[in-house]
Amino acid sequence: MKAIILAAGRGQRMRPLTDHTPKPLLPVRGKPLIEWHIEALARAGVREIVVNTAWLEDQIVAALGDGARFGVALRYSMEGRDFGGALETAGGIATALPLLVDHADEPFWVVSGDIHAPDFGFDAAAVERFAAGSAQAHLWLVPNPPFHPRGDFGLDADGYGLADGPGPDGRTWTYANFALMRGALVAGVVPGTKVALAPLLFDGMRQRRITAEVYTGAWENVGTPAQLDTLNR
Repeated sequence: MKAIILAAGRGQRMRPLTDHTPKPLLPVRGKPLIEWHIEALARAGVREIVVNTAWLEDQIVAALGDGARFGVALRYSMEGRDFGGALETAGGIATALPLLVDHADEPFWVVSGDIHAPDFGFDAAAVERFAAGSAQAHLWLVPNPPFHPRGDFGLDADGYGLADGPGPDGRTWTYANFALMRGALVAGVVPGTKVALAPLLFDGMRQRRITAEVYTGAWENVGTPAQLDTLNR
């Protein structure tokens, strides 16, 4: 079981902090955002992690190294060096896929490097359930934050994501940027091209290939200097 941490973005809303520091390296409560995920994955037994990079990517490689101090092996998909910039989420995953899986049905964890969810557990039981099923992705959802009141997806009574409106509870939810995925989800994406993930998720939901559940633990999408300051205080 491997994981990819998405760390390629520019972090425009976090400027000017991200003018000189990549967003995943900004400190939250004493350690860089991305290290919270690396440590949590290591505690869950994940030993191989891919980090995709673009903006100020050499700083990320220099800060994290080979992962030995975390008890994991880190490998890098360097989109800035190889393609001149970030490839968006689906493009980044598709490009890093050879580092993650040997075949399209093999599952892997996906997490965004700028999310702070200190209590999220990369649960082995969740991996087993996902591996035993046929879904192309399993997403964790959170209550809609103030900056995203419309949410992203509904959730039906059978645990499938809904692309076109609320579920039977009348609610929509926001994608927490934690997921289990299979390579089949991005099989149609040419490595090295810029492709967003959301359209693939919407299409997969309409075909009942995407499952989801609600996460109720502490969660922050650390998007602005004000949010970062509040979190640290």
